[in-house]
Amino acid sequence: VEFSYCDLTSMKSIRQFVKRFRARNCPLHVLVNNAGVMLVPERKTEDGFEEHFGLNYLGHFLLTNLLLDTLKKSGTHSHNARIITVSSATHYVGKLHLNDLQSRCSYSPHGAYAQSKLALVLFTYQLQHLLTANGSHVTANVVDPGVVNTDLYKHVFWVVKVVKWMTAWLLFKTPEEGASTTIYAAVSPEMEGAGGCYLYNEERTKSADIAYNEELQRRLWTESCKMVGIAHGSIRVP
Repeated sequence: VEFSYCDLTSMKSIRQFVKRFRARNCPLHVLVNNAGVMLVPERKTEDGFEEHFGLNYLGHFLLTNLLLDTLKKSGTHSHNARIITVSSATHYVGKLHLNDLQSRCSYSPHGAYAQSKLALVLFTYQLQHLLTANGSHVTANVVDPGVVNTDLYKHVFWVVKVVKWMTAWLLFKTPEEGASTTIYAAVSPEMEGAGGCYLYNEERTKSADIAYNEELQRRLWTESCKMVGIAHGSIRVP
């Protein structure tokens, strides 16, 4: 295991990380987009993005796009490279505000978090569509890890923290259990060549209806490219 620093709230840090990784000339067979914050107070990243959207979504969007060429070179017909993005069941109640992705008009921690998780599902589906259209040996899937007992809940109300402390052993997954579906998506032979799936408890399931809206997927992709400063990503929208 080797550690390489990357701050997903910083577009500069992401680009520096990718530059260091490429300099090593290593293949990349699996990319797991797993970082995130939840219900943080209203604040911005160093690039001026609302933190949920900037870290949870845009950071992963840029990182994935900058690593796509390496992923495409690493994948083969029999062993596709894999991109796994961790979303949340919260995406089911999320709404994508294309005219206010930064939640400037009305900030709600719950709304901003849910929007970022919906954006990750839309991104995954559009990414898989583009990968397939380009004949790339890379698959992209999105995972719902379930309710996991981690520090992600440090910004919830104290009452929720007390309930969590009392019921975690019964209702929450351990971090190891929460990671199981991500690991399944990353290494299971059953997922070889399968992309555009929403996975929960190591099974393919249906995401929110709005996530299948192809026009919304394309519009989010185009807007995201503008926000992070890349022309069309590493694969052009048809």
